[in-house]
Amino acid sequence: MKIINDILSFIPRSINHRKWLQTEASRLKAFHDIHREEDCFLIGNGPSLNKMDLKVLNDYYTIGLNKIFLLFERTGLNIDYHVCVNRLVIEQCTKDFLKMDTPSFISYKNRNESFEKSNRIFFVGDVHSGWKFFEDITTGISQGSTVTFTAMQIAFYMGFSRVFLIGVDHSFADKGTPHKAVTMKGDDVNHFDPDYFKGMKWHLPDLEGSERAYRLAKVHFEKHNRNIMDATVDGKLTVFPKISFEDALNIAKKKIKPS
Repeated sequence: MKIINDILSFIPRSINHRKWLQTEASRLKAFHDIHREEDCFLIGNGPSLNKMDLKVLNDYYTIGLNKIFLLFERTGLNIDYHVCVNRLVIEQCTKDFLKMDTPSFISYKNRNESFEKSNRIFFVGDVHSGWKFFEDITTGISQGSTVTFTAMQIAFYMGFSRVFLIGVDHSFADKGTPHKAVTMKGDDVNHFDPDYFKGMKWHLPDLEGSERAYRLAKVHFEKHNRNIMDATVDGKLTVFPKISFEDALNIAKKKIKPS
């Protein structure tokens, strides 16, 4: 039965991916190596962000994930790029994403018509849910159980030499079957804002799957003499070398400002 279901799901996914290749993939070429040998901070959504001065990141290249916009006003943070591939988050935040004035990478299979009117929305072909790291995102991308993994592939394609993680706490109070859709009851203690998923549906995390994806990303970065370092405050992830946020700020290359 599983084999039949896999075949039945493979056909529409393949058709969808072929359409993406024909209509959207070429737009991503504009981002290839545009940040070659530069550094960036990849910002997760963990509560540890509340312990940090995020405004200082405005001098550095940054990639924000999912509902990162919820902390813009109170922190003064501005990001350079945004990534979201989760169906529920996209459904909940379409209007918010369209208000952002930064390039946003959105799942093609989970898109809606509103996004197609914006020239700041770039669709990624995330038909691949298995364990693969795409160095060339114009051929596809893998979610790897976490949007952070998707963002790592985008950062690699952009040419970033060093990626510093923050807010990737890798720790959740809610337990249950990975990827199961549940409704958040009460304040959200898993993210930087208590209203992040409060009263809304979300997918339970897959920490084991995420770690598998992170190890794969580590291999690909290091194969090309690049690095991912974890500057998350009190984070539980052990895949990447640890570095303090202060040290990361000191060694990371700042944005190249126009003369």
